[in-house]
Amino acid sequence: MKMMKLTISVLMILQLFVGCTKNELSRPSEKSINYRQEMRSFVIELSAYAKSHKDDFIIIAQNGQELIREKAEGSIQRTYLQAIDATGREGLLYGYHTEDVKTPLKDKKQMLELCLLYEKYNVEVLVTDYCFRPNKVDDSYQVNEQMGFVSFAANKQELNTIPPYPLMPHNVNNDDIKHISQAKNFLYLINGENYEKKQDFINAVSASDYDLVIMDLYHNEIAYTESEIISLKTKSNGGERLVVAYMSIGEAEDYRYYWQKVWKTNKPNWLEAENPDWTGNYKVRYWDRHWQQIIFNEDDSYLKKIIDAGFDGVYLDIIDAFEYFEDQQTSPKAKTS
Repeated sequence: MKMMKLTISVLMILQLFVGCTKNELSRPSEKSINYRQEMRSFVIELSAYAKSHKDDFIIIAQNGQELIREKAEGSIQRTYLQAIDATGREGLLYGYHTEDVKTPLKDKKQMLELCLLYEKYNVEVLVTDYCFRPNKVDDSYQVNEQMGFVSFAANKQELNTIPPYPLMPHNVNNDDIKHISQAKNFLYLINGENYEKKQDFINAVSASDYDLVIMDLYHNEIAYTESEIISLKTKSNGGERLVVAYMSIGEAEDYRYYWQKVWKTNKPNWLEAENPDWTGNYKVRYWDRHWQQIIFNEDDSYLKKIIDAGFDGVYLDIIDAFEYFEDQQTSPKAKTS
């Protein structure tokens, strides 16, 4: 086991060196950028940084499962897989396009094949389906479990509520959960708008028995303290659970502590267009070192704040940002500066 960890660490360091050399020395032109590899390198370096502070820190990458290969039939990207502990998939069975509606078979098939490939390489798969009718919720939990995935049926796409159904988490237990592989269920609750105070949120989550909680570092722009996070690590039934912080690395959010008002009129080079589907979220050139330093590698970086707050891991969103830039690359008319 020690030799395996050493090998993984060496691979990550090598990848870090290659990434730094590529980004800082060669500075490829926009046309030559491999957007998928840039996202893999970003996650690998971020993971190495986090695990250098806490070796069992959990890295979960949401969506973008295509990164497991360079191309559809390409070789497995093992260094990337070694950098993450789990992959999150939204809308596998329900809600890919519309809440509470079955995901089209073609989309489901493509996503399922990739998720099963992650499982084959011992990377846990966490599925978030968006459905609320009891029969669909039951189907989501049952089918995901049959495929070996841990799932959460979110009744709101805003991820702002603890679902009223089922009354208890699927596969509820009082086990002590020390590792992501031991989790039998999870709660994805990153929007605290329905909780007036931090303590209201803490009370609601503390009264639940989910094995894993994915939440935001902030409540109304006020960060949770280490003592507050520690209080959330005990399930209502007394078992220990994992608490993981959400963090977007493929988009900048204008309500975050790092945002500067001047950026809306005088954008930094790495800031792209606003996401038309999510007001206040802006695409970023995630391979740019200025953006990456906001996310990690600095004492006041987003990830360092998460680590210092006592979270067990981080849930990385907008991993699939490479799709946006690939589309811009192949459709020049659609490019937004």
